[in-house]
Amino acid sequence: MSELDYAELGLVAGLEIHQQLDTETKLFCACPTELREPEEASRRFTRYLHPTKSELGELDEAALEESRVDREFQYLAYDSTCLVEEDDEPPARVDDEALGTALEIAQLLEMRAVDQIHVMRKIVVDGSNTSGFQRTMQVAVDGEIDTSEGAVGIEDLMLEEESAQRVEETDDGVRYSLDRLGIPLVEIGTRPDIRTPAQAREAAEQIGMYLRSTGQVKRGLGTIRQDVNVSIADGARVEIKGVQSLDDIDDIVRNEARRQVELLDIAETLNERDASVGDVADVSAVLADSDSSVIQGALSGDGAVKAVVLHGFDGIVGRELLPDRRLGTELADHAKRHGAGGIFHTDELPAYGITDEEVTAVAEVVGAGPDDAVALVADAEETASLAIDAVAERAKTAIEGVPEETRGANEDGTTRYLRPLPGAARMYPETDVPPVEPDPAAVETPELLTERVTRYQEEFGLDETLAEQVAYGRRMGQFERAVEMGVDPTLAAGTLESTVTELRRDDVPVERLTDSHFEEVFALLADGELAKEGVPDLLAALAEQPGLSATEAAEQEGLGSAGEDEVREAVVEVVERNAEQIDAEGMGAFSALMGECMGALRGKADGDVVSDVLREEIQRRA
Repeated sequence: MSELDYAELGLVAGLEIHQQLDTETKLFCACPTELREPEEASRRFTRYLHPTKSELGELDEAALEESRVDREFQYLAYDSTCLVEEDDEPPARVDDEALGTALEIAQLLEMRAVDQIHVMRKIVVDGSNTSGFQRTMQVAVDGEIDTSEGAVGIEDLMLEEESAQRVEETDDGVRYSLDRLGIPLVEIGTRPDIRTPAQAREAAEQIGMYLRSTGQVKRGLGTIRQDVNVSIADGARVEIKGVQSLDDIDDIVRNEARRQVELLDIAETLNERDASVGDVADVSAVLADSDSSVIQGALSGDGAVKAVVLHGFDGIVGRELLPDRRLGTELADHAKRHGAGGIFHTDELPAYGITDEEVTAVAEVVGAGPDDAVALVADAEETASLAIDAVAERAKTAIEGVPEETRGANEDGTTRYLRPLPGAARMYPETDVPPVEPDPAAVETPELLTERVTRYQEEFGLDETLAEQVAYGRRMGQFERAVEMGVDPTLAAGTLESTVTELRRDDVPVERLTDSHFEEVFALLADGELAKEGVPDLLAALAEQPGLSATEAAEQEGLGSAGEDEVREAVVEVVERNAEQIDAEGMGAFSALMGECMGALRGKADGDVVSDVLREEIQRRA
């Protein structure tokens, strides 16, 4: 598929980066920010949520559509869950640690902190908040980052509470876990200055680097999410939620631009055909004897088959927007939003057990001609009615062009419909949390990761690759503490990056290793009680038995540091055992015997020390 001319299309994109902060407690309570396993839940409770009006008496369209889907929300609570998380007690004041980190990020992005921070409530009735709203606050405005394709403005930096984690769909609704709810989260919104997919990815990478430079953000899957706003000149603003990986951003922008191009072309064709959407009809009787398992499943349960004629849509519903995504897929997304499994449409029929004769009969009932298409939904009566109405509404917008909407990111770089774009009506003041006057002068601007890489090379003598691995890695703080203890910088960096990677490849469960484990190992190295050769074996032992201390594991594995007498005794034994080889090869036997000596000492001695002693003993023998 050829690349589009984005300048000619008038592509405009912006980013919203959501990053969890690595604080001790949550944003509005003293609960820990550690995630739990659902099996650890000690109890559960349920809620039903409904939208509320704004201060001006308005209802947000996105919240209103969400409320039309009747669902029960079940929440998993833990021994650490408090009344604030359950929405049974007012929130506490804004967490100081989270606010300080947000101000650090603002300084890195050259943003201006607001004079007074006011907490707002943002209506969310999808169950991800027990209260039916998310608390959010604006911390700073007017920043900027540089990209190779020009500057990108940073419009605002928000500090807000993370939503509850969706665990699974249930028969009655959705089950959420409260362990994630309330974790401090920063949201960084750019201005619509991005003009190409590549620039979108570069801007996201830049912002990600600034965030990690604080050393106060969580790492791992799900801790950072990117939302992308995309439009083209004749299209519409579409917000794409939940882009998990930076590697997907350029594909998301590229695919959304192409989707809008195809939708505009479809709209042009439909208008040339004077297309329209007809009335919904019940075609259950026509399909009562159908061999389609979906239709029989609906009708046998007192369900119905609803159909709508799409005048002028013949061949259009099945038209491809992107690989494996057609206009029919868009219609189906809207049907699924109301609980239906999907739709049938005549561009793909006869198929799925529906015969040509049945297609003709349905067309007669709804009054469809040769230039028309028909969409059908088979499900429970109410579900089918809601779903087919949603399909009809989406077909009407196809005639108009590109609808403004919120979409969800798929793993293949495509998107799916989620809900209408939210408006200003979903925001209103939080009355339980007093305003905060931030003090930017009280926080220091963190060192950028790019600057840290340079410092590690100049100050510690690390090569560029190792310096980047440590600076951008999760254990940067451990590295700096190890160097402060007196551990050789290259050894410390190699242990944290290369050694851990090699152990993981050998199926050692390195994810069990804690900061305390590494600190204990580095303390043994700094005190001369462990040779560097023993580090891999010691880390492996700690990973396998995480309850042991490093000292206990070293003793168990026989990894204490050997003195010079013990080293020489082991080397002499190896030399005497290989006397004939030394007599024949002299110093040529060194390499083979070096490995044998290190094996005999089992990581208890530094390789350089063993090497010196072995050379002496071979020369003495020769």
